[in-house]
Amino acid sequence: MPTPHPVLIVGGGNIAGGFDSARGNEGLPLTHAGAFSRHPGFRLAACIEPDPERAKAFAAHWSIPRMASSFAELDAPAGAFDVISICSPTAAHAQDIASALALKPRLIFCEKPVSPDVDATGAVVAACEAAGVTLMVNHTRRWAPDIGQLRADIAARAWGSLRSATGIYNKGVLNNGSHMLDLLSFLVGPLTPLWAGRPHWDHWPDDPTIAAALEGPDGLPIMLNIADARDYALFELELVLERAVIRMEQGGGSWHLRHAIDSPTFSGYKTLDAGRNAAGRYDAAMTAAIAEIAAVLDTGAEPASTGRTALATQQLCHRIRQLAQA
Repeated sequence: MPTPHPVLIVGGGNIAGGFDSARGNEGLPLTHAGAFSRHPGFRLAACIEPDPERAKAFAAHWSIPRMASSFAELDAPAGAFDVISICSPTAAHAQDIASALALKPRLIFCEKPVSPDVDATGAVVAACEAAGVTLMVNHTRRWAPDIGQLRADIAARAWGSLRSATGIYNKGVLNNGSHMLDLLSFLVGPLTPLWAGRPHWDHWPDDPTIAAALEGPDGLPIMLNIADARDYALFELELVLERAVIRMEQGGGSWHLRHAIDSPTFSGYKTLDAGRNAAGRYDAAMTAAIAEIAAVLDTGAEPASTGRTALATQQLCHRIRQLAQA
């Protein structure tokens, strides 16, 4: 069996491993450490976390042999890690990736957004390309099996033509809106923002939630509507197709599918049936992401989410903010 790829995890918070450490081994892993630790092709070799107590707890829980408060303290030689996962706060991403590049990993797996500033993100993407290091960005739903199937079904016109799409989100156009915009881009293709509403400050002081109208390929109308993060979390998508309406609910945790049928009341008209519910596969996305990282390293597979796709999504967020300010 091949030697497992050594992994360095930067950050010790929820997405690094906290969500899974609180759940134990219940269900599929939702975090970097959780998913890497369950894949036989990887071993958790080191972690960086500036808070000493959290670093100690993180390393103990995931049986990580080396921990440090910074890249400088870690003092690892170039080539020590095949994969470096960036799970630090967004404001630290750009510097952490620069430090990671100095260690010459083969791949960097970064939480989104790559940085708070679109120009800085562009510079990070260019630096990774210049160094020959693959940059993958955790726009998680690109790896969810049901999202991949939905994309294929839309392309194959399984329910006829796509007529419109409406997304609802909260908690910042960059932090959560980027997930919706990336999901829409993945499903239907390139998007063009046309209009944006007033900024709505529901969580982050520097990242408002903004409604927007966009256009997809062939003039496809797309609406981005908002909720308030102080009420509850909301991330849902509705697709209106020629012969069906499909709604993603609970962030991808469930789906509701309604088919067009002959109206039982009005002869010659079509209507929608009551529909059926189906469980979502969002919980399988992180496992699939780590499996894809193994495939990228071992077989040269093409990543589903890259620095370039993440930059394109952040450019959409930036343009929506510009329209809102205007």
